[in-house]
Amino acid sequence: MASIILASSSPYRAELLRRLQIDFTTIAPNIDETRRPGETPETYVRRLAREKAAAVAADHPRAVVIGSDQCSECRGEILGKPGTVERAIDQLLAASGQPVTLTTAVAVNDPASGHIEVDAVTTDVRFRRLARAAIERYVHTDQPLDCAGAFRAEGLGISLFESIRTDDPNALIGLPLIALNQLLGRIGIIRP
Repeated sequence: MASIILASSSPYRAELLRRLQIDFTTIAPNIDETRRPGETPETYVRRLAREKAAAVAADHPRAVVIGSDQCSECRGEILGKPGTVERAIDQLLAASGQPVTLTTAVAVNDPASGHIEVDAVTTDVRFRRLARAAIERYVHTDQPLDCAGAFRAEGLGISLFESIRTDDPNALIGLPLIALNQLLGRIGIIRP
């Protein structure tokens, strides 16, 4: 069996992939993640997932490489990783009482065929109405500065929501395991 590489530096994605009980290593891809003019959220994350898998596969042509990316959209605006406390607070203030759509893509490079297959999962989240003081406490406590949309659903961020609708709850955290398992199954890495 080919080695498996997760093209990511995300500890959240690595933790999710461990759930499938397959051996893998991680390598951070080096790609430009700038959104192109006119890209929809789905087109954007599909492209990034594909480019991450391709970038790592170029140096490891015999490996099955998994790439993934995610973005959040609120009121037509893409919410990336905030990076700072101030931006995290601003993103959560914008999301307060609003629906937010997260799109998470996963790509699998198949070294036998030379093809990369990509799938995407949409998660709809409705935020509770949040006071600024509650948002500031949350950001201070959970430190979601490296999370698209400024929340950690696997942590205290779950308390910010009224509802979640998705076909794969893992997509909310950053790696859609149902879609990934199906993609891996197509190339003979089948999980029970």
